[in-house]
Amino acid sequence: MKRFRFSLRPVAILRAHRDSRARGLFATAVRAYVKSEEELAAIRQRVTAFEAALFAGRRETFAAAAEAFTLAAYRRESGLEIAAERAVFAARAEMGRRREDYLEAHRQLEVMTRLEQKAREGYRLAANRAEQAEFDEFAGRRAGRSRFSRV
Repeated sequence: MKRFRFSLRPVAILRAHRDSRARGLFATAVRAYVKSEEELAAIRQRVTAFEAALFAGRRETFAAAAEAFTLAAYRRESGLEIAAERAVFAARAEMGRRREDYLEAHRQLEVMTRLEQKAREGYRLAANRAEQAEFDEFAGRRAGRSRFSRV
């Protein structure tokens, strides 16, 4: 019997490449999301430090120039915090899109894998049937020869 050949192999290869590419893009999106979360956490720490400095400065003597500088820096950090939150939301949305793309590519690859497995199993069954038919034919010939040789 001739060798097994999966007729949809080129499609399976393309889907494997698509799955690999989608997995890489998803990993990149996850790294970007984690990085944006870390940046947001760092900015929030600085904002908390500025808030503590503002409240601590109000307990002691009031220096208008120092308070104005600290308040301006606090406002800048608050603006950065808002921008960082938006970046986190955008990174989370991008990560979700990339995850869906990866899951779809993986599903399509799994379909091709299952089709190939079924085709291999069908080939294996056909090969086993053909082999059994050859054995049966060989046994029949041998039994026929031994019957005629006794007479």
